[in-house]
Amino acid sequence: MKLRKVGSEVLGSAVLVMTVVGSGEMATNLSDDTGVQLLINSLSTAAILYALITLLADISGAHFNPLVTLVLAYKREMKIAETLQFIVAQFIGTLIGAGLANLVFDLPVFTASTKVRSGSHLFLSEIIATAGLIFIIFAAIDQKREKKIPTLVACWIGAAYFFTSSTSFANPAVTFARGWSDTFAGIAPESIAPFMAAQLIGAVLGLLISQSLSVKSKGKKWANHQYFSSVFTTLVVHKWRQALCASSDRVA
Repeated sequence: MKLRKVGSEVLGSAVLVMTVVGSGEMATNLSDDTGVQLLINSLSTAAILYALITLLADISGAHFNPLVTLVLAYKREMKIAETLQFIVAQFIGTLIGAGLANLVFDLPVFTASTKVRSGSHLFLSEIIATAGLIFIIFAAIDQKREKKIPTLVACWIGAAYFFTSSTSFANPAVTFARGWSDTFAGIAPESIAPFMAAQLIGAVLGLLISQSLSVKSKGKKWANHQYFSSVFTTLVVHKWRQALCASSDRVA
């Protein structure tokens, strides 16, 4: 039933963001040490991801992330209507989660975050965090290890909190919702679009890596390499010709 699947995505996305925002606020109440705060936030997020994916995977697939949904749509495993329903459900769910987390800590339901997150290092971090997440999910599916996805995703996100400077958002819906909580986990509205752009790039990169290493792509690998090699060579030759023309014009 579609309503059951959509409801699962709303519920999972809401609880995920409620945990991310709520644990961040609790962390700042418990300690002034940034390291301790981040540890509390990361462990809480990893734990809830494991629980949610384990419980809801058989209902909706436990996407909770528009990028996961879009990759499945690209693979033609979801119809356009269902894809849109899932993405809308994820954004609604994350906003509900942010609002509930704010209320739990006696804050206004929605307040635009003032925490500006900008810089190329954060952009790169989100590319890496998202690429890793997409790669892990679809490599596991390709290897028929779906039952390990809850553990793999929880481990990746928990670790990425510490090895990326952005603390691994890796999810456009979650990023958008965190923009409406002026807390530890917040992100200023002006920082949201660059983060989403980086996440999209990361998703494409993660998909390309998973496909290149796929056990199903062995027969297609040489053809793919030839195609990308041809495209790359064409671009290099084109740029070389442009450089020669520019050089000739300067000499003339």
